[in-house]
Amino acid sequence: MPYDPSRITYLLQRYTDKSCTREELEELFAVIAAAENDETLHQFMEAEFHRFNGEESFPQVDTESVYASIVKKEPRRIFTLPRVAAAAAVLLLATWWFTQTNRTTTVPEITAEKKPILPGSDKATLTLADGSTVTLDSAGNQVISRGDTKISQQNGQLLYSSAGKTAEGYNKLSTPRGGQFRVVLPDGTKVWLNSASSLRYPMAFTGKERIVELEGQGYFEVAQNAEQPFKVKANEMEVQVLGTHFDIMAYADENTVNTTLLEGAVQVKEGNTARLLKPGQQAILKSHAFTVQEADVKKVTAWKNGLFVFNDMALPAILREVARWYDVEIVYETTPGTELYGGGIARKLNLENVLTLLEGSGFNHFRVEGRKVIVLP
Repeated sequence: MPYDPSRITYLLQRYTDKSCTREELEELFAVIAAAENDETLHQFMEAEFHRFNGEESFPQVDTESVYASIVKKEPRRIFTLPRVAAAAAVLLLATWWFTQTNRTTTVPEITAEKKPILPGSDKATLTLADGSTVTLDSAGNQVISRGDTKISQQNGQLLYSSAGKTAEGYNKLSTPRGGQFRVVLPDGTKVWLNSASSLRYPMAFTGKERIVELEGQGYFEVAQNAEQPFKVKANEMEVQVLGTHFDIMAYADENTVNTTLLEGAVQVKEGNTARLLKPGQQAILKSHAFTVQEADVKKVTAWKNGLFVFNDMALPAILREVARWYDVEIVYETTPGTELYGGGIARKLNLENVLTLLEGSGFNHFRVEGRKVIVLP
């Protein structure tokens, strides 16, 4: 049966005032996890929306979808102590989710003393076979011709066409910290590059195999060609596919190389060890050893869809993603705890807004100095 609405309101108010006890947090998260309490939760968030935004009408959204995106909703599930931090920011997160997915983002007034740190955008550098470089950004539209190859930039995407079999040499697409970009390779394969990443590829796939090299993170939709297998080399891992959708994360500051399969089939290989993945599986390479597990596909591909999603993630892992997207340095003045966080945040928010949401857990606080984010107790 539904929870007492007055008790729910009391718990919610205690949470927003940052005065609730650990026991009250557990009780609140149990309330959030039960679908029969959605109406009361929605009414509270509507009141908060009016209070903070002064809007006459609350945006109409699919609350069930929003709740499911933010917390793992399992009816009647009680969040145990280790899971408290995993749901701690849900209410502020939900408020921001509503305002950011249904209203135009309002950029805070810029003052001489402090400017907001804006999110990343579509920008990259294309290094051509002759060593020359071309700067790419979200507003650019240009055509770059090299022999039989025509390279077109259409806003945040690069397209190769008419390469035939005569084009020679390699191109390299590189995104900086705070950047992302998309490319359609000469064979029609689509690649999304996350921030601080690069992809090296030939201007024409002329051999028996299509081989590209990835650093950082990329999402691939490979054009099918059984006669010419597609391979991605990422650090010590090699991924071979025929026609499929998958994500590879191979950042130098992460201690694993992860390949996640969404559709089709891939074989991951390191040295003499090879593993075949099925859709929904993830291969993790660490210290020359493979582990295969079921993947949280929505979390893995969230960056491509404009979101941060972190389910059961420790703060340092979250902040590494934040640092790459906002091009900031993370400095710790305290030892990070072992608490796990969960939720989703739009990547179009300013950095300060993201940090405010993370502070909602009550476990850590942050101070921004220039382009440094200092983690406080």
